[in-house]
Amino acid sequence: MISFKKHVHIALGYFVLIAIMGVVLRLFAVTDLPFKYRYIVHSHSHIALLGWVYTGLTTILYYLYLRKSGISKKYTYLFWGTQATILGMLFSFPFTGYALFSIIFSTLFLIASYVFVFFFLKHTPENLKSLHSYKLMRTAVWFMVFSSIGPWALGIIMSTLGNSSPWYRNAIYFYLHFQYNGWFLVALCGVLLRIFEQNGITLSQKNFERFYYLLNAGVVLTFFISILWMQPHWLFYMLAITAAILQIGAFCILFGKILWERSVLQKHIPKQTGIILKFAGFCLAVKLTTQLMGSFPQTAEIISGNMDYVISYLHWVFIGLISAALAAFLHYFKWVFLSNTAMILYIIGFLLTESLIFYRGSMNVFNLPALPDISFWLTMASVLLLLAIAWLFIYQLKKRA
Repeated sequence: MISFKKHVHIALGYFVLIAIMGVVLRLFAVTDLPFKYRYIVHSHSHIALLGWVYTGLTTILYYLYLRKSGISKKYTYLFWGTQATILGMLFSFPFTGYALFSIIFSTLFLIASYVFVFFFLKHTPENLKSLHSYKLMRTAVWFMVFSSIGPWALGIIMSTLGNSSPWYRNAIYFYLHFQYNGWFLVALCGVLLRIFEQNGITLSQKNFERFYYLLNAGVVLTFFISILWMQPHWLFYMLAITAAILQIGAFCILFGKILWERSVLQKHIPKQTGIILKFAGFCLAVKLTTQLMGSFPQTAEIISGNMDYVISYLHWVFIGLISAALAAFLHYFKWVFLSNTAMILYIIGFLLTESLIFYRGSMNVFNLPALPDISFWLTMASVLLLLAIAWLFIYQLKKRA
């Protein structure tokens, strides 16, 4: 029998590891370290996306749609095979960067993810395939497959055009975009709708179709925001602005439903889950706003040339929106215990790190006074975030004992 708690605790273990690597990355600006910065960045990003978020999300998908499909043995083999590829990346990227073994493990992970998609599409029971939540989940896993065009293209680009080519950067952005804006975000919306369904809350067919098509049109078209750094034709800016507005429209429909059903949701969703989901909703609102602001030529030029702004946005999405929502759902399914102290530390650490990164990026843009020892304080804020995540992980072991 599959132990969902064990799978989730493994995902949380990855979360701790990426927090440790985040602190290491901050220390590079404070002291000399016997590592290569780029190698740690590669490891940090891969374990964040493929260790913590992928493992957590696929566990939820299996539980919601596949646990009664009779493939537990096959899925167990797939799960542990996937973990082997993630561990392979964990022990190769920090020491070699993109080299033979890290590329092999990355490729094997992609193949394992395709097998998961095959299992999900083939073995979900027919009675669940008619649900609105399944339609979102099906689209989400296809976005995951679609995102993998980026890594496959990277090898061709590196061997033909080199890593200084604009196409190299665009291939990375393509992968990241359809991971976080496609696979992760759409899947989290699917989980939320499945919770609605389990508690007797449904969107009308008309409202669901509006939400579904606005959301996914926005996912596809917001990719154009990622290429505005090239200062393309004005048409691309118009497409980016349109996409940002479409996504705002989609989530206005979803937020409207949540407000309408808030009394029902308060009865069925634990208080801690609700608090974290509200924080994730706040992060989503900021994401949608910055997407729209970053679609205009002047702001796009400022943001694309400012790495602190880019990192702050990515962290806001991954650490704020996606990680918070994922943790909330894992708590809802009673696989994770949430410590109030750890939650408070997490939010404080997150807001401090993002504020400092954003301020550092704004110093030249707005001629702001330099903060003394900002790299040191940013490292300390990252340590606070690490303590919160480690506390959360240890709390699970303590509760389990």
